[in-house]
Amino acid sequence: MKSRATLPKTCIALGLPDSKRLLEQACREADAGERFLEFRLDYLPRPEQGLAVIRDFLRLYPEATLLATCRRHQNHGRFNGSIEEEFGILGEAVKAGAKAVDIEIESAETPLAHREFLDAKTFVVVSYHNFEGTPAMEPIMRRMMKVPADAYKIVTTARKPSDNLRVLALGRAYPKVPLILLAMTEVGFPTRVLSTVMGGLYTYAAPTATEGTAAGQVTARTLHHLYRIEKPIKEPRFFGVIADPVRHSISPAVHNRALQARRFPGLYLPFLVSPLQLKDFFVLADGLPLAGFSVTIPHKQRIIRYLDSIDPLTRRIGAVNTVFRKAGKWRGTNTDADGIRVPLQRRLKIAKSSILVAGNGGSARSAAFSLADAGARLSVTGRNPDRVRALAKICGADPLTPEQAAERHFDALIHATPLGMWPHTEECFFPGAIPADLVFDLVYTPHDTLLLRRAAEQGKAVIHGLEMFLEQAAHQFQIFTGESAPKAVMERAALEALAEQLSISNHAAHNHSGQPHR
Repeated sequence: MKSRATLPKTCIALGLPDSKRLLEQACREADAGERFLEFRLDYLPRPEQGLAVIRDFLRLYPEATLLATCRRHQNHGRFNGSIEEEFGILGEAVKAGAKAVDIEIESAETPLAHREFLDAKTFVVVSYHNFEGTPAMEPIMRRMMKVPADAYKIVTTARKPSDNLRVLALGRAYPKVPLILLAMTEVGFPTRVLSTVMGGLYTYAAPTATEGTAAGQVTARTLHHLYRIEKPIKEPRFFGVIADPVRHSISPAVHNRALQARRFPGLYLPFLVSPLQLKDFFVLADGLPLAGFSVTIPHKQRIIRYLDSIDPLTRRIGAVNTVFRKAGKWRGTNTDADGIRVPLQRRLKIAKSSILVAGNGGSARSAAFSLADAGARLSVTGRNPDRVRALAKICGADPLTPEQAAERHFDALIHATPLGMWPHTEECFFPGAIPADLVFDLVYTPHDTLLLRRAAEQGKAVIHGLEMFLEQAAHQFQIFTGESAPKAVMERAALEALAEQLSISNHAAHNHSGQPHR
């Protein structure tokens, strides 16, 4: 068990307060094909109850590898015993069949620690956790390396995008040291995927078909099928999407499936970036390095100040949704404009058509300029009168209040506000009659927004936001990779991702997990 090659890339963290449920969940994971599981014995009322579970489980699945952990309360675990008692429980876990143990550094470096059970067959992971932030890594590594172990796990809390880079950089700095490198929180999600890609020993995942056990953690199924972390990629190119929030985005599902279909050596990741962290994000982008990324709410306008150049139409629009690196420079463009114009012109002749744009952000600006250039008779409405008037003035449109817009009639409505977007799905810009024959909602999560449902009830033709999303995403893919986009693959991936998103939301509403933070 000392060989690192024997360890799968994904370890399923199981922490349940009942031994029967622990065994049932472990068996479900094994039946799903998982062969590396962590038993958090400290989650049980009495950790020694887990010893029988280990024996029973390994009788059923002898080929599985079990990692036993009994983290003390002082180290953010649930075990209230002494260090000697912790080691005693781990020793019994090894006798019961566990092939690996996780010992927090606070216990491992004390002279009170009894390690007689750490024989040649036991794989010892010494772990460090920081639940406050991501400090300087070098002092932590020096501390860790003073304790003999087969692998070292460093888990921090990511507060800003560049914290991911600080953690992942250890893999490059210590290429011959077996490391498990992770950053908690949704900001730290990229480490869940990239740690193994960049040389890490393994990563942690939530049980299959359930929510993550901690912010930023995803299911093993996602790591296996969407990111394919078990399959090494030689010299991968990294892409992503930046947003706040970003969890709802289906871009990773769509772009990763497209990359796989084209056999392109790349990975596409979600990056949670707050409005005040854009500059810090570029530290991460330069360090990975990213080859390109999608930009969505709320960054489409603010991102411009950090780019080296943008094309003329994008400068007129004043909003960027696509950033790519060329000749060492960050360049921005806007594929939203085509994403709006192309689906619309399939249904009507844009020139001379009366079109209402609801909104004044990046997507609304893309719609307004694209449709004005195509000859539409344009009106703009929104909840911020000053911004509506400013947008209407620069694109030659008629500014309207929402009340004024509701009293008019248009050939088409382009809804370009976040109203109705997950998780606020019961919001709608027009609470009553919708003043257009054709309703195009740029929101794509959920697929059938409240606006579109009301439009259908009122006998209107509708265009789902997914159509716009796929059109602009296909253009992005070509910019990122230089290859044609597999549109049919991308559409299937989008529909599957939306269906899974709905399923997870429903599951979360009816189930509360008691899993450990990792």
